[in-house]
Amino acid sequence: MISSLRGTVVHVESDAVVIEVGGVGLSVAVTAQLARQTHTGDQIALHTTLIVREDSLSLFGFDTRDDLAVFTLLLGVTGVGPKSALGVLATLSVAQIADAVSADDDAPFRRVSGIGPKTAKLIVVQLAGKVTVSNPTASAGTTTGRAQITPQVVQALIGLGWSERIAIEALEGVMVDADSADQQSVPALLRLTLAQLGPSRKESVHG
Repeated sequence: MISSLRGTVVHVESDAVVIEVGGVGLSVAVTAQLARQTHTGDQIALHTTLIVREDSLSLFGFDTRDDLAVFTLLLGVTGVGPKSALGVLATLSVAQIADAVSADDDAPFRRVSGIGPKTAKLIVVQLAGKVTVSNPTASAGTTTGRAQITPQVVQALIGLGWSERIAIEALEGVMVDADSADQQSVPALLRLTLAQLGPSRKESVHG
C-alpha cells in the first residue's frame, strides 16, 4: 500500500496532480481545491490511498490524515464512490463534516454535486460517531473559511442569473489570483467574480 508521497509536482490538472518520485511520475487524484492551490515545480507531501479496481489502480492524495480518514469512511457509505467522496471534501472541511454528522444534518451533503438526498442521509447515519478532528485549531483556519464562503458566493451569483457551472468556474478563476484577505470575504469575492463575468444574466435578459 502506498500510504504517502513526497516529491516534485510536474503537472497539474483540475482534479489531479502528477508527482515525480525517484524519477517516476505518479498521477494522484486530489480535490479541485487542492489542485487549484498546487503549481508545477512545487514540493509536495500527500497522505495517499491506493484504490484497486478490476481494470485500474488509482491513487488519491490528501493534505492531512484527517482528510484521508474521512475519505475512507465516505467510501464505506452505500452510493458514494471516490469522485463523490472527493466532492464532499472539496466542499466541506473535516470539522464541518463532523459537525453535520453530529447534528444529524444532511443538508450540507445534499449541496455536494453528485450526492442525492438518500445518499446524504446515509452519510450522516453511517458516519455517526466515526468522524474526529485531530487538530481542531487548524481545521478552523483558511480551508474551513473558504469552504464556508465560496458556496455563499456561488449562491449569490446564481441569484443574479448565472448558472451554477459558470458561477463556480468564474469563482475558481478569481480564487487563484485573489489575495488571502479577499479569499475570506464574501463581498470581495462576489465583486471580483462579477467584474470577471460582466453584467448579470437577469440584467442582460431584461436590459
